Amino acid sequence: MVLTVFSILLALFHFVGPMPTDLGIHQGQLSSCESPAHCARLEWERNDPVESLRELAEVIQQTPRSEIVEQRADYLHATASSQIFGFVDDLELYADSERSVLQARSVSRLGESDLGVNEQRLRSLEAALSNQE
Repeated sequence: MVLTVFSILLALFHFVGPMPTDLGIHQGQLSSCESPAHCARLEWERNDPVESLRELAEVIQQTPRSEIVEQRADYLHATASSQIFGFVDDLELYADSERSVLQARSVSRLGESDLGVNEQRLRSLEAALSNQE
């Protein structure tokens, strides 16, 4: 009985929200952030951005509450959920081989502020890249 009530409460507090409509590559770029309060976007110069994307895909697969939704050689879309309330963020990586850059974007589906979570997610991925080079 207690487990059932607890499961219902968790389901009530799982805030997924609609998937952003601006995901993907647009004219060779990931979308910009409309508001830095709930979105972060960075670019990292990489000798081989495709290999860097592949390495980060492995990191993301091992990250709790993260799931790869779409993966191609030059693009990755994943979701990450917060531990307590289940807020969902969308993470994108684009290997821009023409410019030798790995583009990264993380955006919250709900809320006006992410309390720096998206920026921290990208900084953690950047640190993982630095450790692998």
